[in-house]
Amino acid sequence: MKTDILAIGIHPDDVELSASGTLLRQVALGYSFGLLDLSLGELGSRGTPELRREEAAAAARILGAAFREHLDLPDGFFAHSPENIRKIVRSIRAHRPEIVLCNAPDDRHPDHGRAAKLVADACFYSGLIKIDTLDDTGAPQAAWRPKAVYHYIQDKQLEPDFVVDITPFFEKKMQAILAFSSQFYDPDKPGEGPQTPISGKDFLDFMDAKARVFGRPAQVKYAEGFICARTLAVEDLFFLK
Repeated sequence: MKTDILAIGIHPDDVELSASGTLLRQVALGYSFGLLDLSLGELGSRGTPELRREEAAAAARILGAAFREHLDLPDGFFAHSPENIRKIVRSIRAHRPEIVLCNAPDDRHPDHGRAAKLVADACFYSGLIKIDTLDDTGAPQAAWRPKAVYHYIQDKQLEPDFVVDITPFFEKKMQAILAFSSQFYDPDKPGEGPQTPISGKDFLDFMDAKARVFGRPAQVKYAEGFICARTLAVEDLFFLK
């Protein structure tokens, strides 16, 4: 299935936390997107891989994703290896996205920066015709390189290269985040499970404040920030807000 955008995260809730408002906006504009989780976040202090898979499916339905797939990279201990690059390349070639969104290049969680490098490299290698991969039927896949790779900003407040106005979609973004009920604050079960840096109500307050901080310089209420590895070109100055 070809999709316009492939949003990739090393953990199942990475995309929801940092780029789901943008995906909702793109869907409203008529674009399609799919989700790819590189791991099931099995090292997380709360929940189980099975539960997180169910939560991820619920979040995907809220967002209107065309599909959600999971790879089997080990949470925390994945390597930048030819094997893992090929796994991501297979997904890129299967879905042929024009744009890939992926983890922040630097963040509090060490998995995020490592996954950012792994995915960005896979996007490049996916365009090399001499790297052979097979689809699920065993047929050879054609080379495909996305036109752009953008890194969403996560816990660290990195300087964005651009922001996307998500004001009309912020409430639905939060609904998608709260689909991961094992990970985030539930007022009906405030003390359930071990407490983590993201399990308290203060983290949800932080998500609101963070989106406001990104939006403030652009004169919008809520925004998400992105980093790109190359210089962006603009065809029409009037498309800039």
